[in-house]
Amino acid sequence: MKRQILSIALMAIIFIMVSSLSSFAAGQDSTKAPKVEVKKYMKRVANNPEIAIDTDFGVMKLELFRDVAPGHVDSMLSLIRKGFYNGLTFHRIIDGFMIQGGDPKGNGTGDAGYNLKAEFSDVKHIEGTLSMARSQDVNSASSQFFICLAPTPHLDGKYTVFGQLMEGYDVLHKIGKTKVSGEKPAETVYIRKMRILKDIATVKPTK
Repeated sequence: MKRQILSIALMAIIFIMVSSLSSFAAGQDSTKAPKVEVKKYMKRVANNPEIAIDTDFGVMKLELFRDVAPGHVDSMLSLIRKGFYNGLTFHRIIDGFMIQGGDPKGNGTGDAGYNLKAEFSDVKHIEGTLSMARSQDVNSASSQFFICLAPTPHLDGKYTVFGQLMEGYDVLHKIGKTKVSGEKPAETVYIRKMRILKDIATVKPTK
């Protein structure tokens, strides 16, 4: 009888230890591989162009709002075709606000050699919004752009929104967390390449 009691007690102890180890292992695994929230994106307009920004942190894919700011979109597509952005940097990063790039001088003073007329709209600046940087002159935008890390309503109606991030929010926020000195990244954050994934839809002439 005593042997049976001891056997049952021993089995109970072993069961508790195995259960505890399993729970601990599961906890360790969840720490190593946290779940990443995947944002589902629905395009604003099906025929709008799409681009990709290749960085050392990964790839960001964006829809360009040609229905909202055709001048800005056509300008960016033209510069991408020329390879203008390849090898440039995100020279200005403000955590919780935005990342800015597209300056050939890399210090915030460069441009593409021309300016764009403002195309302000009622489209809001939200997380992942692509908008055009400018100086105090509303018609001074050129090649520099920024992508919002969070909603920035104080910019609404004052800067030209011309796109939205579709994929790569993890990449966006990794860049946003880059160590900076002031607003300048401590280590260079390169735009390795910008690519057109979907170009402007062309209409075939009627016979």
